[in-house]
Amino acid sequence: MAITYRKIEERDNKELSEVIKTILREFKIDKPGTVYTDPTTDRLSDVFTAEQSVYWIAEEEGTIIGGCGIYPTSGLPDGCVELVKLYTSAEARGKGVGKMLMQKSIESAQHFGYNEIYLESFPELTTAISMYEKTGFKKLSAPLGNSGHFACNVWMLLVL
Repeated sequence: MAITYRKIEERDNKELSEVIKTILREFKIDKPGTVYTDPTTDRLSDVFTAEQSVYWIAEEEGTIIGGCGIYPTSGLPDGCVELVKLYTSAEARGKGVGKMLMQKSIESAQHFGYNEIYLESFPELTTAISMYEKTGFKKLSAPLGNSGHFACNVWMLLVL
């Protein structure tokens, strides 16, 4: 089965929101201060109309199995963008989907001229954190920017 990668479209909003919320419930991080309660999670195609932002969708046989993007979160240092909303459904894990989505997002950040990528995560997401570290992300001792996701307590930075 071929996995296709493409940019988000308005028709993806409802299905993508369900994928994200299902994963947050799976890892028991469906709580305030996360994208679980962020109203923009239900309309991500609108969010990613911002300049120098992009959101990639992974799709298999017409079903969304993951997504990841970059977004110029307010308060980040000049030249820095946030890697946001990297999620892969349970059935997509172990197939390289998350790594491909992250790579497409990093390439997009480079295309836009960013020189650093910041992300926020949770210790429960051990596989994702391991993937970030293998890619070159380094842990920070405090958050950057104003994502509004105050529950996140893992912060990482990649220098491009």
